[in-house]
Amino acid sequence: MSTEDKIQEILDKLRPFLAGDGGDLEFIKYENNVVYIRMMGACANCGMIDFTLKDGIEAAIQEEIPEVTTVVNVGPYDLDLDDM
Repeated sequence: MSTEDKIQEILDKLRPFLAGDGGDLEFIKYENNVVYIRMMGACANCGMIDFTLKDGIEAAIQEEIPEVTTVVNVGPYDLDLDDM
């Protein structure tokens, strides 16, 4: 199983918790030990997004894949991911 597949599997396990609050996320890419996601729905504008991102999503991924250094939320208007 590739690292991207493992990340997707972890995110799929977290989705129901986000959906319970009206949110969701989208896996964008994994590059240079950084996971890029897009928070959607209620999560996109939530005041707790930093907590959810770092203490929830990032911690869950790093527990399974320690080489991941960070998780970055790509905003809804960041369409040109090649510049990242």
